[in-house]
Amino acid sequence: MIRVAETDADKQACFDLRRQVFVGEQGVTEAEEVDGLDPEATHVLLRVGDTPIGTMRLRVVDGMGKVERVCVSPDHRSDGHGADLIRWAIGYFRKGEKVKGVKLGAQVRAIGFYEALGFEAYGPEYLDARIPHRDMRVLFS
Repeated sequence: MIRVAETDADKQACFDLRRQVFVGEQGVTEAEEVDGLDPEATHVLLRVGDTPIGTMRLRVVDGMGKVERVCVSPDHRSDGHGADLIRWAIGYFRKGEKVKGVKLGAQVRAIGFYEALGFEAYGPEYLDARIPHRDMRVLFS
């Protein structure tokens, strides 16, 4: 089940998943992971049963919905949950926010994943936390 994390426990589960994936697996520093933008963001938690397995945070930036900090626990990555999170985010922004579309900064190795969900890459490649990224977007008609 995917839902907005409203309780402190749900938000902590989001932060714990992010720390596990980004800091523990990908070598992002704690200072890079905790960037000060969490208080203004909407945090989303994906659970299978009672187990938190995925998260992302959502913000509105420059008239676009922005998807950030998307991660799924390692033992659930091949189950389609990442795509479920992204489709949920698109629906969330399409229904509730007055935005032109959805954008995100994709790790270069994940560009194909996002393209399959309708995103297009734009702009140059850049480093974020020493990981190559490209900006991607899907525009609403």
